[in-house]
Amino acid sequence: MDDVAQAANISRPGLYFLFDSKPVLFREAVTHALDRDLDLIAIELGRADRPLSERLIAAFDLWTGSYIGPLTGDLPGAVDADKSLLGSVIDEAPRRFEKLVADAVTRGGIAESAARTQTLISASIGIKHQVATRADYLDRLVVAVELLLG
Repeated sequence: MDDVAQAANISRPGLYFLFDSKPVLFREAVTHALDRDLDLIAIELGRADRPLSERLIAAFDLWTGSYIGPLTGDLPGAVDADKSLLGSVIDEAPRRFEKLVADAVTRGGIAESAARTQTLISASIGIKHQVATRADYLDRLVVAVELLLG
């Protein structure tokens, strides 16, 4: 908490005034990061100057690729240990992501957009747990996007 307060340029008591506990601070930090990522994903998926496949790869990279690495195994365990740690964001953020992707796929004129979106999300999750680097994730994701878009 001292490091967080110092980075925020406030006192530790000031930090506890804003966030009454470490779990609340953690939840707010995760919520802020996910909201930022989802806003960037919405912008990326809305870009009309790029093919749908490139927009999808960029969106999935923001959603999943940037989290490949040491935290991949740690966060799910922490969340599983205490479901209240992240509050409603644990369900809301993935639903928002799925809707953004589904809308982009539908606008791209792809048939069976809901099924393809859900399958692409499942493929992304599987890939995330099978690779060690972001580059490997992206290489495999490109194949999944190509297969699912037809």
